Amino acid sequence: MIETIKIGTLRWHHVLNPSDENLEYLQENFHFHPLDIEDCKSEYNQRPKVDIYDDYYFMILHFPYYDRKNRFLRTREVKIFWGEDYVITIGKSHWVVAEMFKEGKEQEDRGEEFEVGTSDALLYNILERLMKSTQKIIKKIGDDVDSVNQDLFDIKAEHTIESISVIRKNIILLNTMFKPQLPLFSKFESGQIEGYADNMEDYWGNILDYYKQMWDMTEDYAELIEGLSQTFDSLQANRTNEIIKILTLISSILLPLTFLTGLYGMNVNLPLQDDPRSFWIVIGAMLIIVVFMYTLFKRKKWM
Repeated sequence: MIETIKIGTLRWHHVLNPSDENLEYLQENFHFHPLDIEDCKSEYNQRPKVDIYDDYYFMILHFPYYDRKNRFLRTREVKIFWGEDYVITIGKSHWVVAEMFKEGKEQEDRGEEFEVGTSDALLYNILERLMKSTQKIIKKIGDDVDSVNQDLFDIKAEHTIESISVIRKNIILLNTMFKPQLPLFSKFESGQIEGYADNMEDYWGNILDYYKQMWDMTEDYAELIEGLSQTFDSLQANRTNEIIKILTLISSILLPLTFLTGLYGMNVNLPLQDDPRSFWIVIGAMLIIVVFMYTLFKRKKWM
């Protein structure tokens, strides 16, 4: 289904769940390249790109969204055609695009005027909203990093290990998403993508600044989580060593006691075996050994 918002001479067409008939209509009426239509038909994520033609541009971008069910980030595509007097958003775009279109539709129904008047200005507004939404997601990762930092010295390590793994996975997804798209946004500021409106350089530069800021935030959080992960590993190794040390000391104390009890458990004649006080003598000897070894370990600072 193709929905349309009229903004003066500008048209914003939004195609949710495009059918073959919808895509054929777009190809026939807007003369889009067949390969662009094939990209719109694909159910798999395409690589980010901006295709430049004489009378329109076609752009595929990737932005993250937060899957609250398992705390992982997912990739959502944004496919946009834009020409001199139209913008077309295709498919199950990022929820921000769908939300913006819904707001615009409601604004049109109320008869209110729109602030944008060109396709470049509308595209800028869409990209800016996507950038701000992505920044909120990245800040959520920053909050998760702070939470790990606070829980780092918690004895219960299972939750911390899981949180570190989730954050690492999310940061890897952001890195693989942002890195190939940075040159695309640089094309706007450099003028390789001219657009259709004048004096848009500052606006495109603002979009690039948003993107570079998100990239820097992602790299900073990546370094932080790696540092926290190494600290956590060191703490866990230290705790393990402490446990092994305590168990070793206990075993060292029990070893002579085991030898003594085993010795008097043999069926041979031993000193004091027939003495009625032999039990208490053995117990006393064992206590002396325990006190001696405990004192020795304390003096050696092994405990």
